[in-house]
Amino acid sequence: MVDTSLGLAAVGTRGGVVRLRTLIILRWLAVFGQIFAIGVASFFLELKIELGLCFLAIGASVITNLVAHFVYPENRRMPEREVLITLLFDISQLAFLLYLTGGLNNPFALLMLAPVTVSAMTLRAGPTFFLGGLAVVLVTLLAYYYVPLRSDLGFVLRMPQLFVVGFWVAMVIGIVFLGIYAARVTAETTSMSKALLATQMALSREQKLTDLGGVIAAAAHELGTPLATIKLVSAELLDELEDADLREDAALIRDQADRCRDILHSMGRAGKDDRHLHTAPLSSVIKDAAEPHTNRGKTLNFKFGPRQGADDKTPNIYRRPEIIHGVRNLIQNAVDFATSQVWVEVKWSDREVIVRVLDDGPGYPYDLLGRIGDPFIKRGGKREKDASRPEYEGMGLGLFIAKTLLERSGARVNFANGSDRHNDPGRPRYGAIAEVIWPTEAIVEASDGPSKPLGENKPIEI
Repeated sequence: MVDTSLGLAAVGTRGGVVRLRTLIILRWLAVFGQIFAIGVASFFLELKIELGLCFLAIGASVITNLVAHFVYPENRRMPEREVLITLLFDISQLAFLLYLTGGLNNPFALLMLAPVTVSAMTLRAGPTFFLGGLAVVLVTLLAYYYVPLRSDLGFVLRMPQLFVVGFWVAMVIGIVFLGIYAARVTAETTSMSKALLATQMALSREQKLTDLGGVIAAAAHELGTPLATIKLVSAELLDELEDADLREDAALIRDQADRCRDILHSMGRAGKDDRHLHTAPLSSVIKDAAEPHTNRGKTLNFKFGPRQGADDKTPNIYRRPEIIHGVRNLIQNAVDFATSQVWVEVKWSDREVIVRVLDDGPGYPYDLLGRIGDPFIKRGGKREKDASRPEYEGMGLGLFIAKTLLERSGARVNFANGSDRHNDPGRPRYGAIAEVIWPTEAIVEASDGPSKPLGENKPIEI
């Protein structure tokens, strides 16, 4: 009997790398485990084992670790080719130890699954298929060719042939199943990590833009008084001075003050970081989100109104980057695939706020409708590209970012394909529909009375 573990369990990115330090540590653990298992089998269970050859195999792992430790830096990350070579060494060493200790009659033959599993989690499909095929070949050979385990009395320890065949079938099925399962799980995890990173970058960019607008607007507000003073004094000097050159200088000062005021006013559209500008009317937030897509050749139609029995007054909502960027992505997707019209319908009630983005395009592909909102969606066919975005690849990342950000703000996001919801033949048929539903308390500003203080205006640090 022999206890061994694969000298590689750290998972890097697919087609990526594994850190050498992790490999060294785990291989030392494998060496100690193998020595312990062989010692127990030989001296405690008194099995006849070829100790010299077994320790020769273990010594190969020791030498490999020592070379890796002294030749390469421990923080080095191994490329895919070196990872494959490492896995080939591990599976070969394990197969040799199993050959010396009973083949498939040794229960530790189950560890042949480990190299294939790790390969599926770190390497591409080609190397994994090669390693899996090699594992099946080695398992098959170990079913027929091995050094039998013998007791101290010389009896051969062997399982019934039916059990050996069953163990072989289970091993082959396990190699195939665990390889596919590990590859799928790792691919989904990697895709989700990349998509979440893209989401965080998008949110960070939106927050920086908001903060930058606040800084500029705050500067415009603070500089407004001195600029007004400069303009007033220069105008008085212009009236009192008689020297033509001095009057010209005074007029220049007044004109340049006006120019500074206009520049700061145009740069400060986003507003300053006043407490009352943390919220804005629902209609203003939605239109701000849609603004980058209003001049892209498609007509945007806005409809705001309360649900039956609700207050007609447009509620004020929190002006969060998640909400603006999420709604903006939904509108962008609708504009990308609309034929000519996009509708943004906004309704509110005492319990919830609903935003629907509809277009007159072809709608979501029916075979992917249940997966809308997942990152990196792929399909067999190709979706027709919009002329305004020739680089669009249709991988679903934009909708994933929108869904993630909006759910972060407390919303539920639903996707569907529309139909002719109106009997009016003059109205176009709806294509894709994206619906966002927030509970009122999640985004609507609480009304605590008109005398609530706004708080102190503070500059933003970026």
